Amino acid sequence: MTLDRRRVLRAGLCAAGFGLAGLSVRHAHALTATPPQSEGPFYPREVPRESDADLTWVNGQAASALGTVTEVSGRVLSEDGRAMTGVRVEIWQCDVHGRYHYLRALPPGADPNFQGYGETVTDSEAAYAFRTIRPVPYGSRTPHIHFAVSGPGFRRLTTQMYVEGEPMNARDGILGRVRDPEQRAALIVPLHPHGTKPGALVGRVDL
Repeated sequence: MTLDRRRVLRAGLCAAGFGLAGLSVRHAHALTATPPQSEGPFYPREVPRESDADLTWVNGQAASALGTVTEVSGRVLSEDGRAMTGVRVEIWQCDVHGRYHYLRALPPGADPNFQGYGETVTDSEAAYAFRTIRPVPYGSRTPHIHFAVSGPGFRRLTTQMYVEGEPMNARDGILGRVRDPEQRAALIVPLHPHGTKPGALVGRVDL
């Protein structure tokens, strides 16, 4: 995985195996908080029975999801850099056809092989990982993935991840509300070719 070395140096932190790409820093020890963003109307009305961390495969289906496989991983940290272990991380997004699942019956034209929603729990290093697809536009929205982090002792954080280089980023209404350059940079993530899986992408989202 390619790491943003400049941000690692700015953070002044060394974490074996974990870069801090996607996290900006105001000074030596305090991290810039990931800005909260709208949950939107597409959070599942009911958490689906199948809600593991691999959104590209649905049990009982003969094929995997359409779209470019993308592995998204990162860590969940407090603003003072403490590892947040055992907290719940959720993601949800539309499929390659721009359809959200689990709001009602599967919408016409939806990809039945895409899970649409996934959840996991951070491990002893505060790390999480999902296998999903590269996000695509939804209506006037730039490509994005919704995130939610919840656990005891802190307020639930709901936010969104965007893809670096997407031309629609410049005119997305929700992303445009984030005026602070460092907070904005924390939401816009470069996707790189996967080192060992041809055709797949990989991205880092530290929260």
